[in-house]
Amino acid sequence: MIVASVISVQTLQDMLHVIGYPAITLFIMIECIGIPIPGETMLLLASFYAATDPALQLPIVIACAAFGAIMGDNIGYYIGRTGGRAVVARFGRYFFIKMEHLELAERFFARHGAKTVFFGRFVSLLRIFSAFLAGVNRMHWRTFMIYNGLGGVIWATYVGLLGYIAGRYFHEHFDQVEWLARTVGWVGFVVAAVIMIVVVILVKKRIARSIAEPVSADASKEHSLTKS
Repeated sequence: MIVASVISVQTLQDMLHVIGYPAITLFIMIECIGIPIPGETMLLLASFYAATDPALQLPIVIACAAFGAIMGDNIGYYIGRTGGRAVVARFGRYFFIKMEHLELAERFFARHGAKTVFFGRFVSLLRIFSAFLAGVNRMHWRTFMIYNGLGGVIWATYVGLLGYIAGRYFHEHFDQVEWLARTVGWVGFVVAAVIMIVVVILVKKRIARSIAEPVSADASKEHSLTKS
């Protein structure tokens, strides 16, 4: 997930501020095509801000996310269906997909294709590649569209509501959240300090033991030579 790791939350915030709703659709659509960028994070961020920012309305955020998910998945499906194994053989290594992964997916899709398209929407790695793999495995488009559409709408609603509720809670209980963040920070610091102290003590004991063992061995050798 190299691409996703270089896109910061600040970048997502800037895109959301400058472009608005289309940024939600764009990020999610690109992710669903099969390019690993943080589309779900964009949805969470947008719905989080929708709780307090009148410029963002939750129903529109969810609609943009669902539209982007369905459109991106259909593009990914088309690429997989028309390109198939040749696409995986040529470009798969850039997205960590090997031919053995494709063969495993073919067997899996033969038994659980529709369920994979629907439930894969809720699993980060599977969400990125499930539509492409459905196309590669030549899943019937109508079946794909039904389960993909249902999954896209339910996923967008679920994640959108999750971000919105978190945003409302954060806004209404900011003092408690701030206190919790400070407490967790201090607890983490104390735990890290204790672990460091324990590690230092164990390393010192290990070094002392490793020095003592050769000395005792030499002493016993010298003692045996003296006796003889």
